[in-house]
Amino acid sequence: MNLRSLDLNLLVILDALLDEAHVSRAADRLGLSQPAASAALQRCRHLFRDELLERGRGTMRLTARAEALRAPLKSLLAGVGDLVDPPEVPLAELRQTLRIAMADYPALFVTGPLQRALAESAPGVDLVIQPWHGAEAAKAALVDGTTDIAISVFPGEDGDIHREELLAESYVIALRPGHPAITGFDLDAWLAWPHILVSGRSEARSPLDAELARFSLSRRVGLVVPSFGMVPDLLRGSDMIAMLPSRVLPAAPDLIALPPPIPVPGFPLHLAWHQRRTKDRALRHAAGLLERILR
Repeated sequence: MNLRSLDLNLLVILDALLDEAHVSRAADRLGLSQPAASAALQRCRHLFRDELLERGRGTMRLTARAEALRAPLKSLLAGVGDLVDPPEVPLAELRQTLRIAMADYPALFVTGPLQRALAESAPGVDLVIQPWHGAEAAKAALVDGTTDIAISVFPGEDGDIHREELLAESYVIALRPGHPAITGFDLDAWLAWPHILVSGRSEARSPLDAELARFSLSRRVGLVVPSFGMVPDLLRGSDMIAMLPSRVLPAAPDLIALPPPIPVPGFPLHLAWHQRRTKDRALRHAAGLLERILR
């Protein structure tokens, strides 16, 4: 048999005809005219080389061939339905690995809560936190499929990338308790002490230095580290100062947080994935958890 010549709609009509054993009722059920249903029955008789429905005393009855077709026909149509519009898998039955690209901010304070939330709601979903190589690399990885979710600053719109703003972050100045700069903290006190700079690329300058240069000011960067997680211990054991995103400080409640002595722009944090993954059940669930954690 040439399957390319088979009309799937014909099998849908046959299913109704066999259920109703009545052409008019089957037509009403499917929203067809009676002549259209009758024509479909004739085509089915030709396809299966059987009468399928035979006239009895004032009614129609199914032939033995029609009775044998009922169960496999329903299974076939259900399978096609699941193929085209698959049922949503319960969270507890999901088995999937999600790859998330993000810098250690916000990985420091979202990874633990996310893992615990998944363990309760979708225990079969595993996580891979990928090394951070910058926002452009993360966007490229979303496009080529090597990353599932990315959290970063993604300026501008991109038709292929679904992007949601999670929060607007601001900066604080962090230093140890008892630091000499705390009393009467001002611009001069801030610039009088060496700073710790976090840079994944080992850069000793940041946009803050460009902002200071506008006022003919500069600072001494005494230490560059690749991770925000390293900063609290370094501050506790020295007289250095760091400017950190405000949400890093709750993990180090013993440190002192002060507002920057000059206006310093904050930044938005975005959650992003590729548009083709919008119907991915595990991804959507993890993204929802991340939204709740970050917001």
